[in-house]
Amino acid sequence: MTKLMSWFTDTVSFISGAMIRIFGATDDEYPATGIQPYSGDPSNEH
Repeated sequence: MTKLMSWFTDTVSFISGAMIRIFGATDDEYPATGIQPYSGDPSNEH
């Protein structure tokens, strides 16, 4: 019975952790990029 309760507790903890990760606030820390100027040469094919 103790093993069953332990398995159930671990399963609920795993699923709730996944739900929090999916639906929680983002923790992405991407740098602010803004507008990037074009510094290449135009193509002569067109």
